Parts: sequence; structure tokens; C-alpha cells
Amino acid sequence: MEHLQEFKKKNNNGNRKRKSQSHSNAGNTDRRSNTLTFPLLMAAALSHSQTNTNTRTVVKDCLTKFLSHPIQPHEATCILSLCPLLLRSKSPRIATLTAQFVGAVSLLSFEMNHQVVSDFHTLKALISLIPTSRKAVSKAACDGLLDICSTCLGRQRLLLFSALGTLMFAFLEVQGSSTLISLSTGDDVNIASLRIGFQKVWREAHKKMMNSDILGAGQGMNLYFSNITISDLAESIFRLSINVDQFPALMSSNIVERRIFWSSEDDFKHFILNQWEVLPCVVRRFSSASLEVDEIFTSFMQSLYFKDSFPSVLSSILQDLISCLPIDSDELDILNFLMEVRNKLGCPLINEQDIRVLRTDNQFKQEVHFFQENSDSCRVKTPHVLCLDDMLKCQEAYNDGYTVALRGMEFRFERVALIADRLASIFGQPSAGANMYLTPPNSQGLARHYDDHFVFVCQIFGSKQWKIFSQPNGQLPRLYDPCNILNNETIDSTRDCYNFFLNEGDVLYIPRGCPHEACTHCDKQDGSVGFSLHLTLGVEVEPPFEWEGFMHIALFCWNRTQHHCHPSLKSLSGILNVMSTRLLHIVIGLIGNSDPAFRKACLVAAASSQSNTNSWLDQCQRTIFSYLINKISREPRFQEALKSVEAAIERNEDPFQQIKWLRYLNQERESVEGHDWDLDWDVGSTEIKDIFAVYVEYKEMAERVFMDVKSKFCNEVSYDDVTANYKLLHEKYEEVRKQYMNGMLSLHSI
Repeated sequence: MEHLQEFKKKNNNGNRKRKSQSHSNAGNTDRRSNTLTFPLLMAAALSHSQTNTNTRTVVKDCLTKFLSHPIQPHEATCILSLCPLLLRSKSPRIATLTAQFVGAVSLLSFEMNHQVVSDFHTLKALISLIPTSRKAVSKAACDGLLDICSTCLGRQRLLLFSALGTLMFAFLEVQGSSTLISLSTGDDVNIASLRIGFQKVWREAHKKMMNSDILGAGQGMNLYFSNITISDLAESIFRLSINVDQFPALMSSNIVERRIFWSSEDDFKHFILNQWEVLPCVVRRFSSASLEVDEIFTSFMQSLYFKDSFPSVLSSILQDLISCLPIDSDELDILNFLMEVRNKLGCPLINEQDIRVLRTDNQFKQEVHFFQENSDSCRVKTPHVLCLDDMLKCQEAYNDGYTVALRGMEFRFERVALIADRLASIFGQPSAGANMYLTPPNSQGLARHYDDHFVFVCQIFGSKQWKIFSQPNGQLPRLYDPCNILNNETIDSTRDCYNFFLNEGDVLYIPRGCPHEACTHCDKQDGSVGFSLHLTLGVEVEPPFEWEGFMHIALFCWNRTQHHCHPSLKSLSGILNVMSTRLLHIVIGLIGNSDPAFRKACLVAAASSQSNTNSWLDQCQRTIFSYLINKISREPRFQEALKSVEAAIERNEDPFQQIKWLRYLNQERESVEGHDWDLDWDVGSTEIKDIFAVYVEYKEMAERVFMDVKSKFCNEVSYDDVTANYKLLHEKYEEVRKQYMNGMLSLHSI
């Protein structure tokens, strides 16, 4: 047992909270540790002294370590062989962690799900954990079964075990519910009926939650319904729905494209070549528009119970909505998100996160927020969960000139989700968002500002006056960079200003970085209403999907083919080659800070470009790629990049933090010599600092190697080779965003 005790000492931080992959700097080091951990886990699991405290501790530490990092398929296969034994452990913690592991593996891929459901002993052991008095164990087992249900094969397998009825009764523990009893009897229980049953209970629980007097900031999740919490029930529905196709096959990208642009292929081409990421423009609604195209917004209006007196039903609409808790932009593990928010899922709307109620003071041109005025100072720093009384006040605020802005409409209404999904595919981005703005007559909601994403403003009802200014410096703002509010800033008189008056059906395009503001006017003399309702469809261009990101992927792919040529890192030639490649990533970033082309959205994964490899859009992307490669080839930037890395090391910062997302392309590949020097950069490591010191010491030689690496890259890299990896990364981002959207839509189906 000495080796087990020694392992425990070395892994005393194994129970730390799981964090997003993007914030982890362990990389392949974690995978090496996991490889070494498996023999210890096997030895402990098979030990004849399983009742020994030290043995159980080692098993728990090993399982926690595996769950704390991205799980690799070959590792999962090994551990699954131990799961039947571990699931039957007398230790509740070991059984809980093993059930969580089975669930996580089930969501890795269809192949891994198949492997899990093909293991009779694992399924039997997992199901046996449900009827237990140990709530944490039962909950983990239920979660694991819900994750197995993510594939048709998994659902069919569980039907053979009669597991779904057991799951419904044992987990919900709802006594006397005729709905659940009718859904759970017999052998015909399926995943659809299970989800319907959960949603019926959820509908009742949601009503009780909204009518409760105990709701307030931080208190909404303390309400219990039956024998489970609101968040438990919400998480179950979310898990059941993440891989269910929520979209009916009613709309193609072409329909959305025509509705937004009222265009033919030539009109869309003109937009991309002349206005895309550069100039605002408006597309007017024509009376000759087809009913098919116009329908995409009509059904959304109907889902809002839309009438001329729409603002009067505002509070009732808000009561049906729950908070869409934020997910990290680079999160590629939906279970990691659920782990972080599991105690908050199903919460009512949160002020400033899901909803904003605000107006712009005409005298000072500053935003005034309604709920901040009415909140106690002690509550300002805590999330303000809207109770029923707050939702009724939103109507009062609207009558006093406040705009009601709802974020995340694509997570709340199926039709909006469908439009957002199709819009994202048009521009080759993983996802698009949708916000709704209800503005009373003679009022301005948001003050003048610019966005770090491009938007399409769709005027649903009423009218609105827009004023848009050209970009201040011609450089597109990067996502998550601070956006300066320009309320009190004097607009340069030489800067172009565009005025657009939107009527119902008009669509306005606003590029990233263009300052803008909008207001409504007084009621018209003909007696028609003067309020405005519009949807803002926004597409955030994540760093990997800018053209700069494409070039980082290009360098990564090219360098991966060169690894067999690299000498050992223990040699001078190895250090110079590896560090020169890393420095070239820095150079690409430096060029991107000055050349606007690098920050433009890459359309390589756009739906239009996939239909025909010889299309004008595909040729356009190839032309941009050639331009960027020539730009990199012409600019040395060696000294500037070297100083940038040196300064970051002196500040104990990671100079490659901005491209950590590249590791997602590397998860299936074993590292070279046990290290992935392209991606793994531990700033606190003396070894890495020593390597960089050697590189600086031989600066003249290093510069020659750098120029040679850059020249080879620019001459050898292939556009077609890069696109395959680029689209692979795009699919990974897209998959998790659709899982999140599906889960949230299922919670709003009430």
C-alpha cells in the first residue's frame, strides 16, 4: 500500500473544482498524468482491502483526476472495464464519481456511447443505484442514464432494461401523479414520453415558483417541489434534450437569406464584396415579398400572443421565461457547464443578465437603469432575480419611457432559434444570438455605443429612427475587448453618418465597431401606435473563426506535418525550430493588430461556400488566404515578437494565452516525446524559461531559423489541408452551442 499512500500525497489537490478547458494550462501534462493514474486506479479497485480508508481515498482521487480534465477515448475504454466493480462500491463518493464518469463518456461520441450501452454489467450496476436512500448517488446514476439517452441506441438499450420507468418514479418521487403513472406503465416507455413527463412536472413547478413569496435575489432556487429541487428537475430536462433536434425541417438557410436580404445570389454577393464588415445598409420590405419568406417572423409574433396592445401582456410573457445562464465562449464540454450551474438552472430572469430595463437621459445622454434605481445598495452587488412583483413593474417602467430588452431569445423561442441557427450557417459561424427590444413612443433605450459583433436589426412592429457612424479607425473590434461607450464623446465631423428610418419588415445591417443609437417618435397623428418592437440578430465572431484564427490553424496544421523533422528539444537545433514556430504565432497576432483583413470573419465554413467548391464565395476565401500568406511572408517582425514574449515572461504571463483554443485540434493526437511544445506553455516552469533564454542567447542564429521556418510555412501550407481542420473545430464549437440551445429551449416549452 506504500505506493498508494505516496500517490495520495502527490495528488492532494485532486478535488479542486473542475474548470473550463480554456483556462487549464495543463494540456498534455494532464493526459500523461492520467495515463499513469490508471494502473493505480486498477490496483486500488482490485485490492482485497477495499474497505481500507487509504485505498478508497486513492480510488476517489483517481476518479476525480480523470473527471477534472478532458477524457480521452483510449483512457475511457480502460476505466470502463472497472466501472461495474466501482459502481457497486460501498463508498457513496466512489459510486457517485463512477456514475458521473459513465455519463461523461456516454457524451464523448456515438462510438463511446455504443461501448457503454454494450456493457451489460455496467448498465445493470448503474440502474441498481437509483432506488437508494443515498440521494447523491441516486442523482448521479440518474444523470448518467440521462446522458446515455443522448443516442437512439442508448435509449433502445435502456428500454430492454425497463430503466426509464424506474428513472421517472425513483428520481422524481412524485406520489399520485396520474400523468407520470400513465407515462410510466407498460413496456412502451420511450425517451419522448419521459421528457414530456418531466416537462409536465416542470410546468407545475415553475408556476409554484413564480407564485411563491419567497423568491428574491439568491433565494429562487431554495424552493422544493415534491422531493427534488427546481434545479434538479431543470437539469434532468436539459440533459434529456441536449441532443434532440429541436428544429422542424421547415426552413433552409436560403429562406433566411432571402428574408434578410430580399436578394438573389447576385445581391448577396454584392453585400459580401462591398458592405460586409465595412458599411451599414438597410434592406426595405417590398409588398411583393413572398408569404414563405415573411412567415419566419409572423410565427414568432404569434408566439408572443402579439396584438396591437402587445405591451399590456409583457409581464405575462416574462413569467414564462427563465434565466439563460452564461456559458463560456470557448466551452466545448456541456457537462462542464452543467457542473458549474447545476444549483442555478431553472432560475427566473436575472436583471442585467437576461433582461435590461433602461432608457437614455436626453439631457446627459446617459443610460438610466430602472432596477438599479429601485434596489437597495446592499443588493446591487448580488444578482437581482426578478420576482413576480418585479415583472409587473416592468410594465410600469415601460409606461414611464423605459425600454425592455430581453437577451437570449434564441434560447426561449423555437422559431427565433431556427432563424439564428440558419443565420450563423450563412456566415460560417458556430452560433448567432437574438435580443428583443420593446421601446415606448418618444424614447431611446441604449445610449450611443458600438458592438464587438455584427448585427441585423429586424423591425417587427412599429418604427424606429437609427443614426450610425462609420468605424473610428477602420479596425474591427475584437470579441471581448472593452467597448468604449461614446455617450459624451464628440463625433468627428468628418466621420460618415448614416440615418435610417426603419418601418415594419425592414432589416438594418450594422458592422462591428460602428457607433449607433436609435429612438422612437411620438404617436402618429393617424392614431397608430408609436412603440417599436425589433429583434437584433447578432453574430459573435469567436477568435478561432476570424481570419487570424484561420492562419493560426494553418500554422498549427503545417507544423504538425513537420514534427518528424524536429531534432530533440535537448539540442540547440530543436530549441530553435520549436521556438521559431511558436514565435511565428506571435507574429501572426502582431500583424492582425494592424491589418484589418486578419480580423474579418472567415466564411470558409459558410453554408453558401459548401454547396459548390467552385463558387464565387469559395474563390473569394482562397483569395483572402493568399493575401494573408503574402502579408506574413513580407513582414519579418522577429524583433517585435521576441520582445513581446520576453515582456510577457517578465510579467509572469502566458504570451500564447490568446491561442489556447488550438489545443482542441490536438486532443486526439499523442504528443511528441511526451510533450506538445506547440501548445503547452507553463509560465512558471523553469525548464520553459531556460529554453527561451537559450533562444535569446543565440538570437542571430534564431532569427535565421525563424526566417527559414516562416518561408517554408508560407511556401508549403495548403488552403485545402487547413479547411478540413478548420471545419472540424467549427463543428466542435457548433455542437456544444446547439446542445446548450436545445436544453434551454426544452425548459421554455411550457
